[in-house]
Amino acid sequence: MRVLVTGGAGFLGSHLCDRLLAEGHEVIAMDNLITGTTDNFTHLAGNRRFQFVHHDVTNYIYFKGPLDAILHFASPASPIDYLELPIQTLKVGSLGTHNALGLALAKGARFLLASTSEVYGDPQIHPQTESYWGNVNPIGPRGVYDEAKRFAEAMTMAYHRSHGVDTRIVRIFNTYGPRMRLRDGRVVPNFVRQSLLGEPLTVYGKGAQTRSFCYVSDLIDGIYRLLMSDEVEPVNIGNPAELTILDFANVINELTGNKGGIRFEPLPVDDPKQRQPDITKAQQLLKWEPKVSLNEGMQMTIDWFRNQADVYE
Repeated sequence: MRVLVTGGAGFLGSHLCDRLLAEGHEVIAMDNLITGTTDNFTHLAGNRRFQFVHHDVTNYIYFKGPLDAILHFASPASPIDYLELPIQTLKVGSLGTHNALGLALAKGARFLLASTSEVYGDPQIHPQTESYWGNVNPIGPRGVYDEAKRFAEAMTMAYHRSHGVDTRIVRIFNTYGPRMRLRDGRVVPNFVRQSLLGEPLTVYGKGAQTRSFCYVSDLIDGIYRLLMSDEVEPVNIGNPAELTILDFANVINELTGNKGGIRFEPLPVDDPKQRQPDITKAQQLLKWEPKVSLNEGMQMTIDWFRNQADVYE
């Protein structure tokens, strides 16, 4: 296939480009480089089946030639990003999704939306199934990201129902691995950097809030399986192995040998208390489940961060 990946210079987008190329497809990565970086695919230099287009998808997308699939991953995706870039976050979820769907319609391409577990907000059911409508504060500081993704899902389903676009929606839960940005505000790079510097890890509240961490290769495998499936409605992809943030901090300190301990800070506004995917649908429809253990995945992630010079700056 000939595939366009918006947000292709980002953490997940670049790994997705690698997987698509490994499967034999031709890949075009599109990114405005606000949060992405071309460093994420320097290893693809000279690959004739890969090209990069510098473009902001909130503007009209012109594309010459055929496209078989569009994977829409363009969006700020970390708390620091969407708190610093609230308008851009809303625009890429609305205008960007509209433009990408319009291109899919024009090209007759399959469209896959990268949605998020954030559509569930601070969930009142646990674990979260795809049938749960969520508990989101639309005017809170996280609302710009949550509502942008919820709108993007609604737009995607509208194009499917009204125009017959062949759509897929993946709801992505906490993911980690190489190529995460060091200062993007997410818990994994925060903890890893602090531990490598021998500092105490910053835990918010009492650390009782839970998360479920999925290694990036597992996530990308699930997304690729969804792309190649016939499932139109949302599918959770994530690791259901839930643990508290405090327990996760202790795992990081143990793996890095950090003696700095833990420092507690006040809990941020609208921070979800629990986050765990129900992956029954993915298991049944995609024959998918995560394979990489937390210790194995975190060790690979820590090893990658150790080799990044800016960790020590």
